[in-house]
Order: sequence, then structure tokens, then C-alpha cells
Amino acid sequence: MDPLNLQTHTEHITNPLYLESGRILEPYDIVYETYGHLSETKDNVVVVTHALTGSHHAAGLYEGDNKPGWWDGLIGPGKAIDTDRFFVICSNVIGSCFGSTGPMSPMLPSDEPYRYKFPVITVKDMVKAQRILFDKLGIHRVHAIVGGSMGGMQALQFAVHYPNFADRIVAMACTHATQPWTIAFNKIAQEAILKDPDFKSGYYDPADIKENGLTGMAVGRMAGHISFLSPHSMERKFGREYKRTDGLYELFGKFQVESYLEYNGYNFTKWFDPLSYLYITKAINIYDLSRGFDTLEEALLRIRSRLYLVSFENDMLFIPEEMRVMADILAKEKTTPVDYLEVKSDYGHDAFLVELEKFKEYVREALEHGI
Repeated sequence: MDPLNLQTHTEHITNPLYLESGRILEPYDIVYETYGHLSETKDNVVVVTHALTGSHHAAGLYEGDNKPGWWDGLIGPGKAIDTDRFFVICSNVIGSCFGSTGPMSPMLPSDEPYRYKFPVITVKDMVKAQRILFDKLGIHRVHAIVGGSMGGMQALQFAVHYPNFADRIVAMACTHATQPWTIAFNKIAQEAILKDPDFKSGYYDPADIKENGLTGMAVGRMAGHISFLSPHSMERKFGREYKRTDGLYELFGKFQVESYLEYNGYNFTKWFDPLSYLYITKAINIYDLSRGFDTLEEALLRIRSRLYLVSFENDMLFIPEEMRVMADILAKEKTTPVDYLEVKSDYGHDAFLVELEKFKEYVREALEHGI
């Protein structure tokens, strides 16, 4: 028997999803994964929300796989998000390429994919679709929502727009609004994809991309990797080590850091769809908790969940000050309990995926506080 009780589901939703842009998505699918067991009163639900290139597969192993879900170290029996106590749900966001409806999904009743006919979606739209999913599952209130990076953005959107849905929110390595520095990195990736002739102006054959990758997307992903790390972590990880099989005076000889960027960049393009990448980076770029409100303060004052904000000291993508401003506003107004933790780390943005030892007990305590 699987102690994690990992189960994967697809929900087909026929009611229209009214998007922030004014457009409608109808019908649409949401793929989601669950772990643990739902209590009779449905009061033990923890929602986990994923980052840009994440998916619903947050924990456990699929049969035949060697690599577990992206937050496996945090989710499971006896772990910080304890599946012996909690029923955990992680859904793939709309716009992604792991089963939920996105730009390469068929535009029903046709078999042809949406491609550019897919509407621009926002983080708020992603959250709205999940909220509809939970209603269909008969889950109208949850114990907690936990997420990092774009997952943290989703957690905060839940807190602002569905203030009575979650008892507590744990948002890590994110921001209240995407800043120019991050938008600039995303621009490099977007431009590199669009200018690659193999992208074929969005009319590529996905089988070709899966087989051969996409050079422009690989270059953009390399830029992204630089923003995910930090100068300190690169120095510690690679130093000035040179690739052993290359000569120092060969024009295209490589440092280890160059080989790392190449490997991760080109490998990434074979498993993540380029149109999904464009749509989701657009959603990240236009994310702003204060949209629709006069001020950020007005948006944050809607929150009724107990709020836990976690930043990472050398995160270059979403610097700690971007989260601290939210904590300061809520601490001053005293409308809801707020706790802020800045994790000592020189790893960079990806610390929320890698350095679990530094914050897992904080997550455990946040989930168990008051129960």
C-alpha cells in the first residue's frame, strides 16, 4: 500500500470560466494530484500551488520514474506537510502543459490546438479555476494554502480574493507585484522563443520540439537560471572549474557553469511547451495584487487568513523587500495575524525548492498552529 496515497485526477469543467481579460474559457480541464486522506468533515485540506514550470506532481514517485515530485521533501508522511494528518491537493494551472487546458489543448469542437487563440490568463484566473474545482469536489474551506514563487502569488491571490477560503496562507519567494528586473529576464526568454525560426510563429509541431528542443527557448532558459541562483551559489557550485574534456584555449571550450546552463537550457525545451512558457510568463509579468484596488493596502486589508510570508536573503528574482512591505502593512493595520521570516540563504530564488531544511519546521509550525 502506498503510504502517500498518491492519486492523479482530471476534472472536465463545462461551465464557462470568465477571465480577467473579459474573455471566456469553455470548457476546460484541470489535472490535479492528491496525497493522504480526506477527513469526514473535510477540514484537513492543504492546497499546494506550483511555480512557473512546476506541475500537479508535487510529491511521490510515478511507477518507473526515478525523480519524485518537485516538493517531495516537504510533502509526505511525517514531513512538514504531513499526509498522515492532511489531505493535500496540487492542481496544474490553466495555461500549463501538463494536462490542464492550455494553448496546445484542442479548441473544441475542433481537434486543432488553440495556439494564439488561447486567451491571455492571469494568476487570478488560475486561482479562480482552482476555486471552481474545489467547489466541484465539495471543498468550500481549506486548512491552508502553501506555495512558492508563482505558487506564492497564487496563495496571495486566494487570500485577497477569497478571504474566507483558507485558515492560513504560507507564501514563499514571491512578491505583491512583479517588478521590472523580473519582467526583463522574462523578456529575454520571450524574445528568444519568438525569434527562433523553429518556433514557426507558434505553428510548430510539438513532436518536433520534444525530439529536437528549441534553441531560442534554451537560451531564454539559461538567462532564467541565472536569476534563479545567486553569485554566491554559482561560486560555491562551480567556481572557475573548467570542463575536463575541453582545452582552455579552445574557442568553444567551456567552464563548468557554461556546461550547466547549456544542459539545463536545452533539456528543458524537450519537456516544457514554448507557447505555455509565453503565456505563463505573461501571467507572471502582469501579476499585481493591487489591480482592481486603489492601493496595495486596500487589497491586503481584505485578507482574513493567518498569513505567513517567507523570503530568501539572496533571492535576486523577488527580493526580500518585496515581501517585507506586505508584512509591514499588515502588522501596522492589525487586521489579520501576520508572520514574516527572511531565511538566511545565499542560494538564490530556487532556495524554496532546494534548501528545505532551512524552513520546513517553520511550515510545519504554521500548519499546526492552534490545532
